[in-house]
Amino acid sequence: MINHLVVLGATGDLSARYLLAALAALRAAGHIDDRFRMTGASREDWSSEQFQHWAATQLDLHGISLPAEVRTAFAASLDYRRTDVSDSEDVAAVVSGDAPLAIYLVLPPALFPTVVRSLHRAGLPSGSQIVLEKPFGEDLAGVVELNKLLADFLPERSVFRVDHFLAMTTVQNVLGSRLANRVLESLWNSTHIAEVEIIWDETLALEGRAGYYDGVGALRDMLQNHLVQLLCLVAMEPPISLGERDLRDRKLDVLRSVRPLTDEAVMRRTRRARYLPGLIADRNVPAYVDEEGVDPARGTETFAEVELELDSWRWTGTTFRLRTGKALGADRMEVVVRFRDVPHLPFGHSGEARPNILRFGLEPESLTLDLTGIGSRTHTFAPLELTARMDPPELPAYRRLLLDVLNGDPALSIRGDEAEEAWRVFAPVLSGWSRGLTPLEEYPAGSDGPASDHDGEQAGS
Repeated sequence: MINHLVVLGATGDLSARYLLAALAALRAAGHIDDRFRMTGASREDWSSEQFQHWAATQLDLHGISLPAEVRTAFAASLDYRRTDVSDSEDVAAVVSGDAPLAIYLVLPPALFPTVVRSLHRAGLPSGSQIVLEKPFGEDLAGVVELNKLLADFLPERSVFRVDHFLAMTTVQNVLGSRLANRVLESLWNSTHIAEVEIIWDETLALEGRAGYYDGVGALRDMLQNHLVQLLCLVAMEPPISLGERDLRDRKLDVLRSVRPLTDEAVMRRTRRARYLPGLIADRNVPAYVDEEGVDPARGTETFAEVELELDSWRWTGTTFRLRTGKALGADRMEVVVRFRDVPHLPFGHSGEARPNILRFGLEPESLTLDLTGIGSRTHTFAPLELTARMDPPELPAYRRLLLDVLNGDPALSIRGDEAEEAWRVFAPVLSGWSRGLTPLEEYPAGSDGPASDHDGEQAGS
């Protein structure tokens, strides 16, 4: 196990909200021991004591479920080095030593190539690993360049392109529900499934993240990585095992089967929009273009939707819709599998037979199946809903990912060729949007998003 984690960009939002609390919890549970140390590195001119104070404050906010003594002890164990990540000598100083390291890049993707070159020049102790937080590069050419830089000095097994969605319990249940249940796997194809929706709608607006978000947008932030990973798990062929090679090979097959989007398809099958002023619960939200730090000229989208088709034996004829939006009226994070209608109802009836819909709730975690039964009156349809109770996960997403990194298990990280194929899928969309093929629509904050032809179907589902 690696016992030294260096976090470049350690004073950012991801460290504050997730990494510190996850590491403190791993130590409290005995998954990492007292030999473990974390060094934070960032541009703030802080001492280690100042960083410890900041970390303690963040743990009080985001690690409140942990005992106070755990939070205090973990914060006190942290080191800090002021580091300019564009300066090779600074980077070399923070990773010096003989013991293997895990270096976590919590940085804008534009900085990845510069930092990777600096790490290469510095030389890393044998057995070290690099961890990259999504998105991996800013476009297809960028991720190809980044992968080449990484391959020049590290084996693929030592590169962790992490996506915490893959470690979420319900995401794992997508595979478990399919592969361990004959009744589902036998129906898991286009003959029986008409449509799959993968949705991450948030009431959360920009929340002070313009420095990152305005240069990325909804498609790069969510669809190109998080949601396309869910697509892979929904659509992949059963792997021989859940080991790193088998699992990642089957995910790659899915991405390679995605039908390339022509300009006409970009116009018909993609949408983008950004939010106007509105009310979310009791909160007044300004228009996206009026948020602090936003450059309206960028035309950054806060809502993105893309329909994909897979050219494969299993999935030809099924539509896969990926959608995400910010500042919407309700949180909706789920994978929705819509089965086709039965071909014939052999008895007289009143009422409407509801379609069979399997829902994997991502946040909060849930699993439900919508069915149709007979009501109290003869031949009258009535809805049935089967709901599974989800036990809390032993290791929430970031704890699982960090433990995998420290243990050197890359099964839930994204392989280089997979990252490139994911960009290939969305490169035509980004190109088409940059040329104005798809208009930038608008929607009021607190609404359901821009109106679309299938909104009525969603509302009734």
